[in-house]
Amino acid sequence: MPTVSMEDYIEQIHNLMETKGYARVSDIAEALLVHPSSVTKMVQKLDKDGYLNYEKYRGFVLTSKGEKLGERLVYRHELLEEFLEIIGVDKDKIYDDVEGIEHHLSWNSLDRIGNLVQYLETDDQRVTELLKNIETNDASY
Repeated sequence: MPTVSMEDYIEQIHNLMETKGYARVSDIAEALLVHPSSVTKMVQKLDKDGYLNYEKYRGFVLTSKGEKLGERLVYRHELLEEFLEIIGVDKDKIYDDVEGIEHHLSWNSLDRIGNLVQYLETDDQRVTELLKNIETNDASY
């Protein structure tokens, strides 16, 4: 099982590969607010654990194992953002909230959240009613 830190790196590498076609140590360091030497150490660990292939001075690419996990991590992040948006969390709070909770939910819980999001999105009236109920309950506090 990858650690929380490993997941953050894999997710970031996956995102960079998707948007830029490559991921450089400097890009990862900047995105995760860490030193490039920390990125290099983690890249070596991820290589050792089979999540990516790393060649010194030549760069790295995700393995199929790393790519599969990267896709799941991005899905998890996007699903939680979507869920928090649906339930009316302030947009400026969503990213930080997702970062705070995404590593602490089981995949089973994420599957249930996914089912709920899918259910709510099949009928706009459901979301409207949900938000109305949330606002009513907020007013009672």
